[in-house]
Amino acid sequence: MSSFDKQQIAASVPQRGFFGHPKGLFTLFFTEFWERFSYYGMRAILVYYMYYEVSKGGLGLDEHLALAIMSIYGALVYMSGIIGGWLADRVFGTSRAVFYGGLLIMAGHIALAIPGGVAALFVSMALIVLGTGLLKPNVSSIVGDMYKPGDDRRDAGFSIFYMGINLGAFLAPLVVGTAGMKYNFHLGFGLAAVGMFLGLIVFIATRKKNLGLAGTYVPNPLTPAEKKKAASIMAVGAVVIAVLLAILIPNGWFTVETFISLVGILGIIIPIIYFVVMYRSPKTTAEERSRVIAYIPLFIASAMFWAIQEQGSTILANYADKRTQLDVAGIHLSPAWFQSLNPLFIILLAPVFAWMWVKLGKRQPTIPQKFALGLLFADLSFIVILVPGHLSGGGLVHPIWLVLSYFIVVLGELCLSPVGLSATTKLAPAAFSAQTMSLWFLSNAAAQAINAQLVRFYTPENETAYFGTIGGAAVVLSVILFLLAPSIQRLMKGVR
Repeated sequence: MSSFDKQQIAASVPQRGFFGHPKGLFTLFFTEFWERFSYYGMRAILVYYMYYEVSKGGLGLDEHLALAIMSIYGALVYMSGIIGGWLADRVFGTSRAVFYGGLLIMAGHIALAIPGGVAALFVSMALIVLGTGLLKPNVSSIVGDMYKPGDDRRDAGFSIFYMGINLGAFLAPLVVGTAGMKYNFHLGFGLAAVGMFLGLIVFIATRKKNLGLAGTYVPNPLTPAEKKKAASIMAVGAVVIAVLLAILIPNGWFTVETFISLVGILGIIIPIIYFVVMYRSPKTTAEERSRVIAYIPLFIASAMFWAIQEQGSTILANYADKRTQLDVAGIHLSPAWFQSLNPLFIILLAPVFAWMWVKLGKRQPTIPQKFALGLLFADLSFIVILVPGHLSGGGLVHPIWLVLSYFIVVLGELCLSPVGLSATTKLAPAAFSAQTMSLWFLSNAAAQAINAQLVRFYTPENETAYFGTIGGAAVVLSVILFLLAPSIQRLMKGVR
């Protein structure tokens, strides 16, 4: 999509009406609010559903296997954004991608809401993975489309949008988590389906009036010949995969463990391929190539950050269940509730950070420096959580330590995540706008693919070494990024 086309789209959106921002931000805010309510509600109880005994309503899977599956699930959710970004850029535009994605996500939650054992679990995962891949990167791309190039409201708009994400994520573990843990897991999954349904209603009812042309154009459409070729490749690929699985699975040559390892490899290889394709594309200008190079260290830093942050739904969720004192002052805490802490702190602190960046103006840290700060806080969050485990000698620890760990990692997230979303829309080559947003989410996919291997090494006995080693790696990368920040900034060609 040319710069002129983007200006036309931005001009078609009602420019003020939602906290001084385009009215379309209301539509996207509440669509993402309900989508995140459904996703984080499901996520708050899914790992417990997998490893709790059948007598407690769970599936009775091995604990380490459940943690690995949870990480791979997260990796696939973000990895599928590549497919969603490609379809939006080349087939039907971001607006329809968001709608189709919402339908698939809702169907996935419904599959979990109906008791069906392990088979229903994997069907649900497949639907939610595909649906989130269509919805998640493309709804963020539409936010960027609503602002003209150089509009100073863009960063603030993403911050407001990020609040919608976290409001949904905050309420979900409290509502879905309580229903799932106290009453029935399937009831909780059913509430997640209702959340996505409400998100679809908001999107359908308000998109035409509020979004204008944003999200309706296909920036790099397939030619008729390319459509025919793509359809043939997908058909052949589907047949080959089906035949291979029909042979490998019955013979025990393709297991869940094999799949986890395969996704781990793909989590590293796919981003590398993507960077090469974007850099070498004839549709990428010389200035855009420089920005692609600048994006690589940011991507690596993001992957390291999310490798720590995303353990909130795996290792720290298990820590809350097995290592934390849950009866405090006469109140029994549900382990699922701790997953509301991250979005709660973001809701409270995001306005503070937004005000701080505006107040600092040109004196604020550059994008690479903010990423380095994010990594530093992530490291501190793991140092905090290893202290009580070391001091308790294996006994239950007070929940305040877990609260403090979540608080510190949020400081890092606010330095890195909304800044990364905004920077991605600025650094993206025009022909790869939605796909570059998918690449941003691939940093999370890579992190969780790596986590699927790391979680196997965690035990209460070696948790000090576990948290210390990962935290130490984050410190080293943070220092390197601080040192390289001026060079990275020059490669951005004026983007701040």
